[in-house]
Amino acid sequence: MVVGFPPGGGNDVLARLLAERLQTQMGQPFVVENRPGANGFIAFDAVKRAKPDGYTLLIGPSSGMTVNPAVYKKLPYDPTADFAPVSMIGGFPLLIVVNPSTPYHKLPDLMQAARAKPGSIDYGSAATSFQLATEMFAQQAHLRFNHIPYKGSAQAVQAVLANQVPMTFGDSAAVIPQIRAGKLRPLAVTTGKRIASLPQVPTVAQAGGPDYQMLLWSGLFAPAGTPAPIVAALQQGVQQALHDPKMQASLGKLGIEPIGSSAAELAATIKSQIAQYTKVARQANISIQ
Repeated sequence: MVVGFPPGGGNDVLARLLAERLQTQMGQPFVVENRPGANGFIAFDAVKRAKPDGYTLLIGPSSGMTVNPAVYKKLPYDPTADFAPVSMIGGFPLLIVVNPSTPYHKLPDLMQAARAKPGSIDYGSAATSFQLATEMFAQQAHLRFNHIPYKGSAQAVQAVLANQVPMTFGDSAAVIPQIRAGKLRPLAVTTGKRIASLPQVPTVAQAGGPDYQMLLWSGLFAPAGTPAPIVAALQQGVQQALHDPKMQASLGKLGIEPIGSSAAELAATIKSQIAQYTKVARQANISIQ
């Protein structure tokens, strides 16, 4: 299992938890190999070029599968042609959070302030995926924010904690500890329903915003041309692993929602999200050479 990020991150931890379960279930060793760098392109290229026999797999995040195609003018891989989807493993809900010193106690407070002075409210983003999530919300709510980029989730969250920017769309793993400590105020969760780890936080629609949903995710992929029986066996293995109560508990502690989709469902999600995100990126003028 190839992961395009260093050890310790959300995708790496997810891969190791899954590898352990699959090894137990399928009676074969599953080894996680980290190949970070070049925005995940190194890992994508390694799996793209691998023999399609089911022994080299990719932990593919939505950033690489659906966001990159929407914002990069050129990519060294084709997410739909170079890989065989196996299953969407888990989702990473985002939360709209603000510094508690701001006057934004509920989502409509933020929206009214942004509407009164378009472009006057800064937001921090950890990566292009988070920028796209914020801009998609802004477009659906007919608002305009000012983007301040940061190098990662920790830096973006720290900027809100230090009141350098008033708000961010943060991934659950990064913001939930700060919310529980009372250092961040959650306004809404970006999923279609409330999340188990923070059941008191409403969805965007429930909070008075548009009918907006955004879930970052990680999926399992094989090289294109992998025989269908192998893909089916891996899909079944992932789904079985995600039904295990211990696995669900481990993911829940990390703020990851277990999914376990079919290969066909994952393929359909990728196709629809690329189209949706491309439209958002063009309107927000988000483009990377």
